[in-house]
Parts: sequence; C-alpha cells; structure tokens
Amino acid sequence: GLPEFDGCPDTDGDGLPDNLDECPLVPGPIANNGCPWADGDGDGVADKDDLCPDVAGTIANSGCPEVTEAIRTALNSYAKTILFDTGKESIKEQSAGVLMDIVAILNEYSTAKFTIEGHTDSTGSDALNQKLSEARAKTVKDYLVSKSVPADNLSTKGYGKSNPVA
Repeated sequence: GLPEFDGCPDTDGDGLPDNLDECPLVPGPIANNGCPWADGDGDGVADKDDLCPDVAGTIANSGCPEVTEAIRTALNSYAKTILFDTGKESIKEQSAGVLMDIVAILNEYSTAKFTIEGHTDSTGSDALNQKLSEARAKTVKDYLVSKSVPADNLSTKGYGKSNPVA
C-alpha cells in the first residue's frame, strides 16, 4: 500500500485508494468515486457534458452531430420550395410536406443554430417587400417552433428587394 493512503493501494493510480474507489482497476475522477464518466454514445464526450448523449457527435460540438455541407444544401433546397400566398406571409398548404421534412432535419441537429431567410419577388415598394420578407421568415420560424424546434436555435432575416427570389 501507499503511505499517503495509510497503507491502502491505489491500483489504477487515480488518486483514490482502492477501499474508497468504486472502480479500483480503471482510473476515473475522484468526483465520480474513481470511475470514468459514462459516454453512452461513444463519441468521446462524457454523458454529463454531452448535449446530445444519445447520438454520437463531435467533441468540438459538445457531443452533438455537426451540420454537414450536404445537410445545409438539402435544407436550402427544401427552403426554396416553401410557397406563400401572393403578397402575403401565409404559407401555402402544399408546403406542409417540405416543412415537415425540414422539421425532421432540424430536430436531428437539436443544438445547431439556423437562420431562416425571407424573400419576396421584386414587385412592389422597397418598404413593403422588406416588411413582407421579414414576416415570411417569422411565419416559417413560428411554424417550426410549433413543431418543437427550439426557438433559440432559429433566427430570421428578411431581404426584401435586396435579394429577390426571381
């Protein structure tokens, strides 16, 4: 045994004597009684620190999956098919399916931040188009939030005539 532990051994060398160590053969922090922290999804981020403990992610993204360029491209493609009633912020009924596809993707990336961009065509005044594009982005955000996408993960930006759809 070791003198600092009154003769008790510390087999795994984690600074906790075996008689107090719940995992005497595997090193772990004293705060966890000498056992390693659990990492259920095996991504290298301990469950206690993992924002997505049931899905493997990256250490850089706090244990959550990172949004790939392919996913960004898919979301942008889906977003371009969301249709609005002419001159209004109301979403056309035929956009329901694509919106649910977007919800599914956003829920897979529950900690990622996304910006919803609102656009109009170039018909009408600058002020009207700016207001309408902002309202459209907010309408989409409100829909996504109503389907359990965290509001804190979404921001909106309206472009008005500065970046028309066509």
